[in-house]
Amino acid sequence: MAKRKVNVCLIGQKFMGRAHSNAFLKAPKFFKLPVELVMHTVAAQDRTALEEFAAKWGWKNISTNWRETLQNPEIDLVDITAQNHMHREMAIAALEAGKHIACEKPLAGNLDDARLMRDAARKYKKSKTSVWWSYRRTPAVALAYQLARAGKIGRIYHVRGYYLQDWAGPDVPLIWRFDKKVAGSGSHGDLGAHVIDMARFIAGEEITEINGAITETFVKERLIPSVGSAGGIAGGAKSGKGKKGKVEVDDATLFLCRFSGGAVGSFEATRFSTGYQNKNGVEIHGEKGAVSFNFEDMNHLSYFDNTADAKVKGWTKIMVTHAPDHPYAHAWWPDAHIIGYEHTFINQAADLMMMLGGEKPTIPLGDFEDAYQTQRVLEAVVVSAKERRPVKLSEIQ
Repeated sequence: MAKRKVNVCLIGQKFMGRAHSNAFLKAPKFFKLPVELVMHTVAAQDRTALEEFAAKWGWKNISTNWRETLQNPEIDLVDITAQNHMHREMAIAALEAGKHIACEKPLAGNLDDARLMRDAARKYKKSKTSVWWSYRRTPAVALAYQLARAGKIGRIYHVRGYYLQDWAGPDVPLIWRFDKKVAGSGSHGDLGAHVIDMARFIAGEEITEINGAITETFVKERLIPSVGSAGGIAGGAKSGKGKKGKVEVDDATLFLCRFSGGAVGSFEATRFSTGYQNKNGVEIHGEKGAVSFNFEDMNHLSYFDNTADAKVKGWTKIMVTHAPDHPYAHAWWPDAHIIGYEHTFINQAADLMMMLGGEKPTIPLGDFEDAYQTQRVLEAVVVSAKERRPVKLSEIQ
């Protein structure tokens, strides 16, 4: 019996467009999916670049008009990888057209847009929404989630989240990631959103109060680029000659918070952590145990069993590659044959198809409702830093 087709429309062809295309291409080859994933259409502005992209990554059709493409009755899932300020318009249009949606993070560039997206998802309930929290799909993070749900951490005392990069030195031109109108925020929304989501996801608790926050922009002005980034983060961007523009987003944000179960938390996101290219992770410490994850060592989860005999009590470094005990391991390679960054997207593409096929994903997907809660935290931190006061999440609706 033939499987039901899920025709995907990808919007965007840069860094995330490549990551998502690879995921859609590979997921059916490694996972047993309940539906047939079809790479139907890729939409962007530059027709010449689109033709090359589609041929390289296996998209059957191209479009330079995403609004028109959303009206195509053949499209089932719309995958949004466009810049943050475009998420609201694209997502709401897709929902109105009756499509399922997978949207890159953060949900939107600001809280107002995120709220409209959440409200639209509530209105068009037949459409399933999801957000590309790809780090959830790292097997070690998925295992931490499972351990927490199994009661292995117990009552949570302390949460620590960090996302440290060092690429944004003064020689980098004023690319879109430094433009508030386009990005919404700097390191806070781009990086901090990931670790806030991971912490909420693993702990199973909500942040209820921001007790203090600080933001800083170290480079106040940057040269206007003559060429924007060609992919990746800032790769290929070239500075113009002499003309500068103001940087209106944060380079670093730090905050302290409280969780609904009584835990306290500390979070840090920065693009100026010299020596760390992509170090992000969480630590969660509880009554019965603790977990610690660092993406620069993504195939390992550190676990501390506080209930073990004192003679053998200590941190255990688990290589999360054993099938069937570790999440997603069944789809990949033999024990200790490790996976990489791109596999987090492939894992998510597989879980998307499981959801759309009526089956249970390996771990839960974050929908617009869930992502809106992370957006509320982002906003509360901004208010706390600006007004130099504690902010309860109940103030941010």
